[in-house]
Amino acid sequence: MPELPDIRVYLEALEARVLGQPLEAVRLNSPFLLRTVTPPLTSAQGHTVTQFRRLGKRIAIGLDNGVWIVLHLMIAGRLHWKTRGVKLAGKNALAAFDFPNGSLTLTEAGSQRRASLYLAEGEAGLQGLMRRGIEPLEASLEAFTAALTAENHTLKRVLTDPDVFSGIGNAYSDEILHRARLSPLAQSKKLTTEEIAWLYEATRATLLDWIDRLSKEAAGKFPEGVTAFRQDMAVHGRFGLPCPVCGAKVQRIRYATNETNYCAKCQTGGRVLADRSLSRLLGEDFPRTLD
Repeated sequence: MPELPDIRVYLEALEARVLGQPLEAVRLNSPFLLRTVTPPLTSAQGHTVTQFRRLGKRIAIGLDNGVWIVLHLMIAGRLHWKTRGVKLAGKNALAAFDFPNGSLTLTEAGSQRRASLYLAEGEAGLQGLMRRGIEPLEASLEAFTAALTAENHTLKRVLTDPDVFSGIGNAYSDEILHRARLSPLAQSKKLTTEEIAWLYEATRATLLDWIDRLSKEAAGKFPEGVTAFRQDMAVHGRFGLPCPVCGAKVQRIRYATNETNYCAKCQTGGRVLADRSLSRLLGEDFPRTLD
């Protein structure tokens, strides 16, 4: 799922292309994409783009009549910049937003349709779509600490909760925790003041680093390579590969359709965290340490 750094780069690309441009038409290839009735989709057509916002992992496009177009890409949704009026071909092509200088298209790979399109009217309507999480790049250490310790959960869960922190998901939470050298299963209320400061700095540094990397990678072009798995990530998606810091093999915890990646040597003092399915299978033979 595109997260804060990916959404920021998408917004940079959109601002460079459609800010000040009229939205000539919206074409839907899937009626299930649109999740709102009021205001109607026709209220967006013919109006000029005046601003952009990021709502967590969603993209909000503001028009001159106060209507907002809000896109949630979910796991497999991606945006593309195409020739104006491009045909929506194939089952993965869900929508096109036509401007005088090109068309913004939305595709979603796979058979599940989770991406969504919302329309909101005015600031009040937009606020109704927002989650409560604080902005990690705008929060002070004090605000970060208050959000982190409001309830006692694992760090992985807290970092990826949109009602606690805005825009952080599975991929960047792994990278943040590796940089902070903290276990994904550490309890938020049990961290020391020093550990919270490490996590705060690691969160800011990781997100800013990846915003810069992705922006340079796009180099003014529309970002087409948006993915949760990148070769130069430290641990995310790198199970079994060497940690770039210590060389130990990256470990994982599987749950449902997700997994958490971490370095046992850097983050858990060499202790291998129990994978529910694997530890059940191996029982007493499950390895507790890297040794």
